[in-house]
Amino acid sequence: MGKLRRKFNWKGRLQNDTQQPPEEEKTNVVVELQDGSRLKGVDQSNPLVLTANKAKKKKGSLAPLSRKKPLTKKQKKELQKVLERKDKKAQRADILTKLAEVQVPESELKLLYTTSKLGTGDKLYQTKQLPDEIKDGESAPKISSLSGANRKRKWKEEMDEDEETEDKPEVQEKPHQTEQDGQNEKNISNQKKVENKMLSQPAVFIPVNRLPEIQEARLKLPVLAEEQVIMEAVRENPFIVICGETGSGKTTQVPQFLYEAGYASGSGIIGITEPRRVAAVSMSQRVAKEMNLSTRVVSYQIRYEGNVTGDTKIKFMTDGVLLKEIQKDFLLQRYSVIIIDEAHERSVYTDILIGLLSRIVPLRNKKGLPMKLLVMSATLRVEDFTENTKLFRTPPLVIKVEARQFPVSIHFNKRTPMDDYSGEVFQKTCKIHRMLPPGGILVFLTGQAEVNNLCRQLRQAFPFRRGNTTNGEDEDADTSEAMRTFKKTKQKKTVSLPRIDLDNYSALPVDEGDEDRDAGIGDEEYGGSDLEFGDDPASTEVKADPSIPLYVLPLYSLLDPEQQAKVFRPPPPGARLCVVATNVAETSLTIPGIKYVVDCGRVKKRFYDRVTGVSSFKISWTSQASANQRAGRAGRTEPGHCYRLYSSAVFGDFSLFSEAEITRRPVEDLVLQMKDLNIDKVVNFPFPTSPSTEALVAAEQLLVSLGALKEPPRTGSLKQMELARLSCPITPLGRAMASFPVAPRYAKMLALGQQQNCLPYVIAVVAAMTVREIFEDLDRTAASEDESVKLAQRRARLNQMRRLWAGQGASLLLGDLMVMLGAVGACEFAGCTPKFCEENGLRYKAMVEIRRLRGQLTNAVNSVCPEVGVFVDPKMAPPTEHQVVCLRQIVLAGLGDHLARRAQAEDILDQKWKMAYRTPLLDDPVFIHPHSALFKTLPEFLVYQEIMETTKMYMRGVSAVEAEWIPELLPQYCHFGSPLESPSPWFSSSTGTIKCHCSSTFFRIAWPLPAVEKEYPEGLERYKLFSKFLLEGQVCPKLKKNGTHLLSNPSIMLKSWAKLQPRTEALLGVLVSKRVDCRDALLSVWKDDEKFLLSAYCQWLPEAMHQEVAKSWPPI
Repeated sequence: MGKLRRKFNWKGRLQNDTQQPPEEEKTNVVVELQDGSRLKGVDQSNPLVLTANKAKKKKGSLAPLSRKKPLTKKQKKELQKVLERKDKKAQRADILTKLAEVQVPESELKLLYTTSKLGTGDKLYQTKQLPDEIKDGESAPKISSLSGANRKRKWKEEMDEDEETEDKPEVQEKPHQTEQDGQNEKNISNQKKVENKMLSQPAVFIPVNRLPEIQEARLKLPVLAEEQVIMEAVRENPFIVICGETGSGKTTQVPQFLYEAGYASGSGIIGITEPRRVAAVSMSQRVAKEMNLSTRVVSYQIRYEGNVTGDTKIKFMTDGVLLKEIQKDFLLQRYSVIIIDEAHERSVYTDILIGLLSRIVPLRNKKGLPMKLLVMSATLRVEDFTENTKLFRTPPLVIKVEARQFPVSIHFNKRTPMDDYSGEVFQKTCKIHRMLPPGGILVFLTGQAEVNNLCRQLRQAFPFRRGNTTNGEDEDADTSEAMRTFKKTKQKKTVSLPRIDLDNYSALPVDEGDEDRDAGIGDEEYGGSDLEFGDDPASTEVKADPSIPLYVLPLYSLLDPEQQAKVFRPPPPGARLCVVATNVAETSLTIPGIKYVVDCGRVKKRFYDRVTGVSSFKISWTSQASANQRAGRAGRTEPGHCYRLYSSAVFGDFSLFSEAEITRRPVEDLVLQMKDLNIDKVVNFPFPTSPSTEALVAAEQLLVSLGALKEPPRTGSLKQMELARLSCPITPLGRAMASFPVAPRYAKMLALGQQQNCLPYVIAVVAAMTVREIFEDLDRTAASEDESVKLAQRRARLNQMRRLWAGQGASLLLGDLMVMLGAVGACEFAGCTPKFCEENGLRYKAMVEIRRLRGQLTNAVNSVCPEVGVFVDPKMAPPTEHQVVCLRQIVLAGLGDHLARRAQAEDILDQKWKMAYRTPLLDDPVFIHPHSALFKTLPEFLVYQEIMETTKMYMRGVSAVEAEWIPELLPQYCHFGSPLESPSPWFSSSTGTIKCHCSSTFFRIAWPLPAVEKEYPEGLERYKLFSKFLLEGQVCPKLKKNGTHLLSNPSIMLKSWAKLQPRTEALLGVLVSKRVDCRDALLSVWKDDEKFLLSAYCQWLPEAMHQEVAKSWPPI
């Protein structure tokens, strides 16, 4: 009832606001009487005028009752903050006024020099200049150096709006808006959006005068149609991924697009990285030819040579060269665009570069020096980049270029040869040459030996002689005759085939796996093609047929550059080109005129065991992406064919992409380079494909043992210790080692090579160890008896020179490294001519690389230690006997983890351990290679360069070491026992420390080593020994005269009952309190406290001598 009573007649009691009508003007009415008199006085106040109607009132609209909720505590706090900010704004003007009073005058500011330019030299960052419109009409934008300034500004604006709504709680009615007004507002908003966009810049075009035939050839490339798309993407995005099939022209044309767009017209140049040196050189020459420019403008730079000048605008280089430049200039200020080509090969340096550039590009953009990154590949696993948020926070733009312009037919075998695939390759190549129309043949094999063997067989089967030409009719007749002969000798059912014009049949593949039969070149019985007619798959004996010559050329990485360049030249008239290559021809290189590709489906890879350190070359199946790359080499100028010597089912079992190189090789050199770039936590680096944690831990452990990294702390929680193992900081020695372009083990040898003037010899040895295969492979099979005799003579000559270069006595103990040093010295003395190399079994290309690397290492050593002043001496004398011993010790310090010990007598009972060695991490025996200089010597201990697994595990690059050197030079690998009682510890006057002899073992396998002299280990015993030598006068010779007056023999300090005498406890306690256990520590304490040890020493002397001793204290 209470509620109803309160609400009773509430509308009647409500006083509404009413609007009074406008008052009418009151007219002064005058009443006239009949007599003309007027009313006066009281009567005058009543004019006798009444309104005709009642006054009208308008009812006002009922306003809803607004009940404001009380403010919560949170709202009160926010309101208080708002009020505080208002007070700060009000006080800001006063503060600025006071600051202006004490401001330094502008005339004085002009005399000061900014500290931002200190240490930068002439390379200063240039800020972005504002457009002219903004300069003239608008004020320069304010730059906030605080992080999160935009976020704070938006938050303040929202709070100010909240304050306005609190001050004006009444809702205002929105005025009526016409369509015209709405359209005007839209136009205004659109104008604002346009103003916020990036201001347009004038297009830049650098004219290039190309030859007409070059321009005509360029227009046929698929990438030319995508030029506008690519350049617009490059302008608007910092990261671009370009995927284009082999033959699309991306490697040669994209740098030209960028050059014409002006990316090399300013201070920056265009840099292109290639994984192979051959590709870098050939691509630079090709681009220079197409652009009609000199090599001063389009240049290349590889490890040992280059033609880069100050006028260079387009620079081709290997990825290792760019990584070295990042060490010197992290922001790469010289470049405006970086192109990572052939990224699908996933070389180690390519992965590192992509990770570094993903951080460098944003830094450059922040500093006003924008840079672009383009990643190009034919068969790229795009997901490694687009889905890797650790690498790119925003997925890069992916542009796919049209496939190659001519189709390639893929022909699979029905049967896959597992063993003799080289014989199958030979048979297939012979059939292509005999039966198919003209066109170059490209054959893929796995290694140098297979390439040379197949070249020899093909040259025997189809000999080519200069000037030997045949006309087409004779060749067709010979081919027909050969086919008839093969049909007669073939022991199987004759098959009638329709007549097919091989020049005009369709080259388009129909179905994967069945395209051979559908295209009319189907497999008959065991999986070839129609090329199998008349051939026995088991037979490789082919009669020589000089009527159809074949111009056979090998191609592999160790081949001389002059021989490699032959594949790019047109073949002699009347002969078909046949290139037998390893996977070096799989990417980057485009050999002209290739129409047929023969793919064995295998690849030779180097596998490395991260635990044992054993490396081995194994032949395995390639990936689907690599197989497609090989097929892409055909059909550049016309429809091509790829003959895969394996079945489509086997192809389906291939991995989609090849395994990244960084996951199957040691990474200690990369870890050291990244540590030198101040990247301590390598495990957090944004790799496209991260190496395993085991590999990173092994790399850091090796670098710690070499002294390149600081040892991790051995205290703390297990998690902290695990993290510390992967984030060891670099040491000064590590920075010096990182400046040398060699492996860390060899860099440690260079850092120690200054002793005994051994540095020139160390540089020569390291250069020879870095370059692979300096001697020719003379163990190959001879093609004829004459060649067999020549090979035998050359092998005898090489063995004779090996013995000569190894020397006798102390030189022989240096082993294979002495042979390398002698070969380098003899070759340099003879002028490094091809004739000398050929006569003595040396590879000329390897010797040239060693010469260049010697010069590079010499310059690096002089830059690190200018006082050394080392130089390359072509007439370098052989090392002396003392220098040879020093070289062996330096090699042991660098290759300490590659130590081997000869098998002991108990092991030799097993036949497999005869003449074998044991290593710390391997259970199986390892052997010295038969070509080694120490093969017959068999020293007890030796170090090796590497272990290669073939039929056995052989050590290469061996050098003998002495057992007593191991604990001295490799203390990090040794375990030291307790000090020996005989000989007893002694005080070393030269070092001021206590020395002793300790037993030692090689800790990984507990090999016993000779006792070694070392500093007495820390502990109470060392303080006792020091006090004994101090009392005897060995530490301070001035105290020796007091020896006869001592109240007790100093030797009682070492007795077990010494604590029973107060004087021994007093002396020992004083030394321990100040941690004085060597002469240097004692002298440093005496500098601060001259009376230190006086009272304790006087307890050992009669009281009569105390005053005399105090006068001469301290006794120094």
